[in-house]
Amino acid sequence: MSVGAAYLAPEGLEATLEAELARAGVAIERWHGRLALSPDAPVPSVWALDVWTDPREIAITSIKSAADALRSLQRNWQAYGVEHHRRMALIAERLPPVKARPLVFPEPAPSGHLGAWTLLAPDLMLASPTKTSPFVNGECVFVEDHIGPPSRAYLKLWEACTRIGAWPQPGQTCLDLGASPGGWTWAIAKLGATVTAIDKAALAENVAAMSGVTLRAGSAFALAPEPVDWLFSDIIAYPDRLLAMVKTWIEAGTTGRIVCTIKLQGDTDHDAVAEFAALPGATVMHLFHNKHELTFCWNRSR
Repeated sequence: MSVGAAYLAPEGLEATLEAELARAGVAIERWHGRLALSPDAPVPSVWALDVWTDPREIAITSIKSAADALRSLQRNWQAYGVEHHRRMALIAERLPPVKARPLVFPEPAPSGHLGAWTLLAPDLMLASPTKTSPFVNGECVFVEDHIGPPSRAYLKLWEACTRIGAWPQPGQTCLDLGASPGGWTWAIAKLGATVTAIDKAALAENVAAMSGVTLRAGSAFALAPEPVDWLFSDIIAYPDRLLAMVKTWIEAGTTGRIVCTIKLQGDTDHDAVAEFAALPGATVMHLFHNKHELTFCWNRSR
């Protein structure tokens, strides 16, 4: 089989990725761990953590020949290991090291060019000089705060903002819908922006006490659009209900950016996901910190 593209599935979501690719007419010849190997040309994928867009199958005769083949293509490479781990480690030792250190938010995503490779067999390497994610195996990892936020949900907001290359600035106004216990509100306030948290439940005490944070009791879905720089939501809701709310805010023209989580329950609603992605100015992606959910980002200026 000649590999035209390879799609790296999030852990436990291989079937979801396979269904998405089937809807796009993309065949999967076989899986290599969580890497779906296709003979077809690469297509955009919402559910893939990373897409290898120019994979080449390279016959190798030794560890040195494998490293030489990679170095002849470019300098920086990441490894995705499934089998032959010792052999892969020896090959990696001959390559320039890639330091996949955790990001300190709000630090920009890596800008250096990074390729990806794996061993399909002891004598056969698959290498792609280009891929869609700047992160090693699509994993956006941060130096975490284990004291301030009331939950780990803030990591989704950090990752979404890092991936779109924008985050709230001091002086900007933000709404956080369904905010309790306040993980996203905490992350927004830490940036110096003003944030109004909308929820019937209370915020964690330390979040409620932060400068620039206001709690307004109420339902996110009953709120009429109002002028705000950013609209955030990590609320649990059926996709069609969230989509209707997002459309209402976009049509009102009162906000510049939207970041919200599309929560999928039971079978994946690929039709609803496609509707979110079709909105002008929208980006839909599966974050490393997402589970069976996606993140919707919208920018009025796009």
